[in-house]
Amino acid sequence: MSDSRYQVDVSVVTRYLAAQSQPEQDRFAFAYTITVKNNGLIPAKLLSRHWVITDGDGHVEEVRGAGVVGQQPLIEAGKSHTYSSGTVMTTKVGTMQGSYQMIADDGQHFDAIIAPFRLAVPGALH
Repeated sequence: MSDSRYQVDVSVVTRYLAAQSQPEQDRFAFAYTITVKNNGLIPAKLLSRHWVITDGDGHVEEVRGAGVVGQQPLIEAGKSHTYSSGTVMTTKVGTMQGSYQMIADDGQHFDAIIAPFRLAVPGALH
């Protein structure tokens, strides 16, 4: 949506969790911290999420659910909401992308796009 009243931006920081991974069993754990910033003009509530997780072999998993980590935060205009979560993959490298389904205080539904980001074991990429 190009309407500036409904402008929500998403930034991501990732990290590999070596202590929770078992490379010999193709288990690679990653954490990600997401900041959802309401750059629009109207408060908006994060209702649900849709993730597309692609591992290094091209296997795609889609995840849908209410809110994020058990919350449906209302994000005031100019404010942000930050949370951390994680995923486990069977490859050393993968990507995640998706969207948050939002509703503004005026009743307008819109999506906040989560651009693709990489999950990678340190040293797995040159």
